[in-house]
Amino acid sequence: MAGFSGTKAAHIVGISYRQLDYWARTNLVIPSLTAATGSGTRREYSYGDLLELKVIKNLLDAGIKLESVREVFRYMRNNLNTDVASAHVVISGSSVVFCDGENLIDVLRNGQGVLNVLPLSGVKDSIDAEIKSMGWQVIDDVVSPASARVVGL
Repeated sequence: MAGFSGTKAAHIVGISYRQLDYWARTNLVIPSLTAATGSGTRREYSYGDLLELKVIKNLLDAGIKLESVREVFRYMRNNLNTDVASAHVVISGSSVVFCDGENLIDVLRNGQGVLNVLPLSGVKDSIDAEIKSMGWQVIDDVVSPASARVVGL
């Protein structure tokens, strides 16, 4: 599995390295492959980490406050049986609601109405396109150099 440095991860997701560093230092997203263990060590992010980072960015861009995003991710990690990028999220003002099957679950407040829908399905396509533009390929959520070809028997 290919990993991404902090610089590459920030570029692919569309955030600054400083923002990525802050999110990692405050445990919003912990790199799955290699966490920093001290001065001079490098974090290494997985493809799944990139999807999470892009969802965080999309939530922030939609006007959700960072502390609320932290609550959303705490809830998602503890309660949802699906990956972050395939979750259905509804944003109503400063509230975030998840559609889990037939249930709507308000993560930040109970009983809020639904006003705006933030589609997260484009997150995967956005990350895949950026990775491909860097000369890599994504097949079944596995990232590898574009020069690697699968040979059939």
